Formats: sequence, C-alpha cells, structure tokens
Amino acid sequence: MQEDLLDIDPPKASVFPILLVNFIGALGYSLILPFLIVLVIKFGGNEIIYGILGATYSFFQLIGAPILGRWSDSLGRKRVLLISQIGTFIAWLLFLVALYLPNNTLISVENAYLGAFILSLPLLILFAARALDGITGGNISVANAYMSDISDDSNRKSNFGKMAASANLGFIIGPALAGVLGGTVLGEALPVFATMLISLTAIGVIQFYLKESNPCAAENMIQTGEFKKIYNQEQKDCYQKLDNVESSLMTILKLPMISFTLGMYFLIFLSFNFFYVSFPIHAIQYLEWDLFQLGIFFSVMGAVMVFVQGPVLSYFSDKVNEHVLIVFGALILSIGFFLFTFEGIWILYLAVIFFATGNGLMWPSFLSVLSKIAGGNHQGAIQGYASSTGSLASIIGLVAGGFIYNLIGPVIFFIPCLLMVFIGLLSVRYRQVSVG
Repeated sequence: MQEDLLDIDPPKASVFPILLVNFIGALGYSLILPFLIVLVIKFGGNEIIYGILGATYSFFQLIGAPILGRWSDSLGRKRVLLISQIGTFIAWLLFLVALYLPNNTLISVENAYLGAFILSLPLLILFAARALDGITGGNISVANAYMSDISDDSNRKSNFGKMAASANLGFIIGPALAGVLGGTVLGEALPVFATMLISLTAIGVIQFYLKESNPCAAENMIQTGEFKKIYNQEQKDCYQKLDNVESSLMTILKLPMISFTLGMYFLIFLSFNFFYVSFPIHAIQYLEWDLFQLGIFFSVMGAVMVFVQGPVLSYFSDKVNEHVLIVFGALILSIGFFLFTFEGIWILYLAVIFFATGNGLMWPSFLSVLSKIAGGNHQGAIQGYASSTGSLASIIGLVAGGFIYNLIGPVIFFIPCLLMVFIGLLSVRYRQVSVG
C-alpha cells in the first residue's frame, strides 16, 4: 500500500552466532584489560596517560561507528562485522609487536597537570593499536542492530539480556584467564597472543556461521529484485531502496525520543567510564592489589551480571516494563558506586554485587528501549550514532577520570553515584515507550 515502507517478514535467524561473536569479543578485550594499566606504566606512562589511551579508542570509535552503522544498513550487518573484527585482530597484532620493541625514551615530560611520564616507542604503538581498533570498532553497535533485526516485541528484552550476558560471560573468563596466563614466563605476551587467536576465531565465526540479518541490505539485490533464500526461506520483496532513507545526524535527531535517548546514552557511558578508568588505578596504586586480585574482582563482577542478565532478567522480562527496570537498575548502581568509596574488601565485593545487579537490570532494558525507538529503517544508523555518543562520553570520562582521581582519590566514585540517581529519575520518561 505504501511503497516507502519495508514489506518483509522478520528474519528468523538464530541468536546463537551473534551471541558467540559478542562473547568472543568480550573475552578478547577482558583478557588484556587487567594488563593495560601495567603496560602503560611499564612503558613510561602514568594514570593520566592510561586514561588518554582509553580515550584514544573512544575518539576514533566516535568517527568510525556512525559510518559502519550506516554501511550495515546498506551493505549488510555481516559484512561490516567482518571488517570491524579484522581491524581488531590487526590492532592486537600491534599490541604484540609493542611488547618486543626497545623501551627507549623519545620524550620525557614533567608537568604540574599531567604529572611525570615518558613517551616511548612501545607506548606510541599501543596508542596506534587502540586508534585502529577504535576506527573499526563498530562491532557493538552493528551487533546490537543485528539483534534488533532478528527480534520482535515478544523477545526483544530477553534477547538483549542474552547479548549483555554473553559479553559478561566473556568478562568472567577473560580476567581470570589473564591472571593465569600472565603468571607464566612469557609475562604479558601470552595473554596478548591469546587475544589475537580469540579475535581470529571471531572472524571465522562471522564468516562461516553468521547469516545476514538484513534482507534488504545488498544494493544489487534491491536493484535486480533478486530477493531469494537469504535464510533458506523465501522473503517478501523489499519495496524500498535503502538509498532513499535519510540517515544524517540532523534527520535522526528529529525522530521521536532519539535526542533524549542519545543524551541518556551519554550520561550512562560517562558514569561507567569514570568508574572503569578509576578503579584499576585505585586497585593497583591505592589498594595495592596484584593482577590476580584484580582479575578475580572483574570475574566476580561478570559472574553476577551474567546471572542477572540471564535467568533474573528472563524472569522479569514478561512481568516488568523496561522503564521500571532502567529506573531501579540505575538506583541500585548508584548504591554500588557509593560503596566503592570505602576500603574494606567485603564492602568492595558488596559494592561489585550492587554494581553488577544494577547494570544487569538497567543496560539490557535500555538497549531494548533504544532498539524499539530506532525502528527498522534507521536501526544501524541510530545504533552507530549511539555508539559515537558513548564514545564521546568515554573520551570525557576516561581523560577527566584520570585527572580527577589524581586529585581526589576514591571520592571520585561519588560522581557516577550522583549521575546514576539523575539517570534513574530521567528514565521515568520511558514509560510511554515500554508501555506503548
């Protein structure tokens, strides 16, 4: 009736391959996560350089994610996921190269604001690796768009819970495995090599097991009308050429609730990145933890999130609306951030339980709302812009977090605590989306 609408049945692809890709990606990153602060200090950096290194990934992802998101709407999710994962593999290869370069000082800096540090060749290679991974780092946004393609209102919240749980399962295994591998005679080289192999495995899974989720993606198919068995089943014709879908930022921002939701995405990422840059520094320098203790801590965090995002979220998905889970999840997260200001080991593990529980309830529910708001035509573009919004927040949070922790120490955790209270209050507005 209206030729400007897509007239296709929802694809019936299995969720398992995209969950496996998500798990492998998280496993690879979490394997190297406990070592990042150690490598930065080993190569001459300090806590502020560590924050800037994290922000480098986010800065380049800010540029790359919207482009990859739009490409996935027209070229297909699978093809863009493959490009992204190849970029990640090359980035980890650069990491491995950095470990074997001579640690010669190129520039020595001593500044009242930046502190004392040196720039060495290995440190510059680490920055190059994070930049490459960032510019091709649209895998999260494209994976979310893929999951949205194969979900409907009956399973959307549950599927995004599975996505978050698969990532957090990687975060359980990764840090613990990093502690074991890092304790060998090969030191940091073995975890980095393992991360490369994991990334290579993800490339294979995408290439051979992941089916394309967007049947209207291939331009040549649109032009020729050859809409055949993409999922071994006949699809209805796509009547719209995707080139006619305007996906510029200004157009996207005019869509209902999008500006508000991108603002929320920014605040959520800002909160998390204040924590993620501060806690490893806090653990190594203030609490004097070793890599094994830090790995166990992140593994416990991941285990609780997997439990919450798996059976707990599945139980509540049909009984509680998304906006309620976002509100309560944010408030539980605020309690967790508050508890991180204390020193005792049992208080810290209580804090991580609150953090993981709140995150497990809030984040999948928020992604479900974002997916519902984005709709079909703009799904990849909006997920890309959301990823860039998160990247911008990450740049600010990671750089500012390093500075602020250097000034006030553990008091910094009050910042994400207050931000989460604010996010919880704002999230009441999603009632019209999750109920409607």
